Amino acid sequence: MTQVNLTEKLKHYFGFDKFKGAQEAIIRNLLEGNDAFVLMPTGGGKSLCYQLPSLLMEGTAIVVSPLIALMKNQVDVINGMSEDDGVAHYLNSTLKKSEIDQTKKDILSGKTKLLYVAPESLNKEESIEFFQSVNISFYAIDEAHCISEWGHDFRPEYRKMRQAIEQIGKAPIIALTATATDKVRTDIVKSLGIDGCSEFKSSFNRPNLYYEVRPKKSEDDTNRQIIKFIKQNAGKSGIIYCLSRKKVEELAAVLMANDIKASPYHAGLDSETRSKTQDDFLMEEIDVIVATIAFGMGIDKPDVRFVIHYDIPKSLEGYYQETGRAGRDGEEGVCIVFYSRNDLKKLEKFMEGKPVAEQDIGRQLLQETEAYAESSVCRRKLLLHYFGEEYQKCNCEMCDNCLHPKTKIEGEQALLIVLKAVKALKENFRQEYVVNFIKGRGTDDIKDHKHDLLEEFGLGEDENPKIWNPVIRQALLEGLLKKDVENYGLIKLTAAGKRFIKNPSSFMIVMDTDFKADEEEEEMSGGTSVLDPELFAMLKDLRKKMAHKQEIPPYVIFQDPSLEQMAVMYPINEQELQNIQGVGAGKAKRYGAEFCKLIKQYCEEKGIERPEELRVRTVAKKSMQKVKIIQGIDRKLPLDDLAIAEGLEFDDLLSKIEEIVNSGTKLNIDYFLEDIYDEDKINEIYDYFMDSETDDLDTAVDFFDGDYSEEDIRLVRVKFLSEMAN
Repeated sequence: MTQVNLTEKLKHYFGFDKFKGAQEAIIRNLLEGNDAFVLMPTGGGKSLCYQLPSLLMEGTAIVVSPLIALMKNQVDVINGMSEDDGVAHYLNSTLKKSEIDQTKKDILSGKTKLLYVAPESLNKEESIEFFQSVNISFYAIDEAHCISEWGHDFRPEYRKMRQAIEQIGKAPIIALTATATDKVRTDIVKSLGIDGCSEFKSSFNRPNLYYEVRPKKSEDDTNRQIIKFIKQNAGKSGIIYCLSRKKVEELAAVLMANDIKASPYHAGLDSETRSKTQDDFLMEEIDVIVATIAFGMGIDKPDVRFVIHYDIPKSLEGYYQETGRAGRDGEEGVCIVFYSRNDLKKLEKFMEGKPVAEQDIGRQLLQETEAYAESSVCRRKLLLHYFGEEYQKCNCEMCDNCLHPKTKIEGEQALLIVLKAVKALKENFRQEYVVNFIKGRGTDDIKDHKHDLLEEFGLGEDENPKIWNPVIRQALLEGLLKKDVENYGLIKLTAAGKRFIKNPSSFMIVMDTDFKADEEEEEMSGGTSVLDPELFAMLKDLRKKMAHKQEIPPYVIFQDPSLEQMAVMYPINEQELQNIQGVGAGKAKRYGAEFCKLIKQYCEEKGIERPEELRVRTVAKKSMQKVKIIQGIDRKLPLDDLAIAEGLEFDDLLSKIEEIVNSGTKLNIDYFLEDIYDEDKINEIYDYFMDSETDDLDTAVDFFDGDYSEEDIRLVRVKFLSEMAN
């Protein structure tokens, strides 16, 4: 088998003239019956490393993959190259019994050369029993980082695979992953029992990818930036990753409202919808997919031009793999991540309740992500260093930090303090502990170890406290410090670091980007813009005149929060007015023209440049429960029955209904009111709100002085606001 002309076979089956990188060496190693660990970045051609040998070897190759999308995609590709159906199959939970029977028949007949299985399927007793009767050519473990608890997508069922393989029968094992640190690599090799296997590592450098981190301020600002970027890159394919399904749905809706061909993708959608979205993306029916990390791993689309992370990922492995879906054809790929310290806090909160060891690993991974986002050093250098590869250039010219470099400052003294501190602590602590020790912070941990008694304690208390993290990070990059792989996160001195203590020299550093200051500034300003008091007074005056003319209370037209937002956003047409809180389509149509006219005239007279956000259309956010409530009322379900159906107390249901009406949606609850109240009661409460200067509930309760309950008043107020205000 080793004498086979592999280039000829490559051309015959796949139509390629030559192999990429280490592909040929990996395939030969497998044909010779040897185990292998393959570390190959996304776009490097991992799949071919097991697809081609499966077609050349006797028996069936089993490919273990966690990705149902990838299975279908690759099975279609292999079968499309062959004259016969059944050369490739997959076994997973999506198949019907008849399809499973056909698959097994093709395998036993020797027709199937390549079988994709999910780890759960492989571990089943019935599967093990079946595979024992099959001639297995080799096992390929794809996305092998899932084996490791240090991997970004740990799957416990991957840990059981070695046991299943031993029961089925021995054959060569090839483990493949697109991202793995040394810690993850050793974990994979050990778990699969392939110690001493051949290892193939490709460079992690993707020179065609541009990396950028942007501060995440308000939701509106982030949406505006994303829409602006997509419009500037019209017609190009892109993926936007969000951490939650809810955010995926919301952002996809905003993009579609702004005439961008986009679709949401997450595991909560049915398989038919997900398949259609994937196909539409591949066929360029849509340009942008907004997704959770469930999307992309099995999609072979070479011309994805941009990958945007709406939320910071949980690990650098995850980030690298997801950005790796851009520019697989070697052409440009833009990778933008929006970063906020608050997002890190949210991710830490998600870990609560998990086993302590898992929380510890999760926090360490988050710290690496934080370092990447906040550092002002070349992002490519940081990423490659994380994966154990050194980047020699000083400026990659393909990241925001290299294109807009910060002024370097002398860090010799600070570095010396750090190195002496690490030495005094016997190289046995993590970065956070080292920094607290240097600053002279007598934490409980430091006192327990009696490290506050060491002479090096507090050596750096007179220095700028913000210098320590950048110094440590850049010392790691320059090889003066290292992190212990086996005891993840412990800071150690290298030989070069020890030499520096004896013979210090200039060490220029750049300070980190202060995202915290950005966020505090944002909070203090109350958002991106400031209320215009003169315009606000004019809008209130107009509202009063209109209310007087129509003989209705002013709050019915627009409530104060809506006027305040108008005095910030300056809407000048009906569409823009609907972006204002509490203004639905009906209200904008009924009352909006006069307000837009006044605002437009005011802007022209004062020479005001309106904020760019207004060119972005937003969509009303309605939770699934609110949608169900609206649908229930449309179907005239009694409100008490609706409350029970939604698992709500009646009072809570009323609050939800009030939120819906206050956001500008019209609800007709007449059917319910007429069923429980007589007409005089409804009219009396209704007339009160018609004559009142306020819709405040306490004021109304006081006015009726026990004649009507708070619930009565709230229900009729819903009817009043729906009819008069929406």
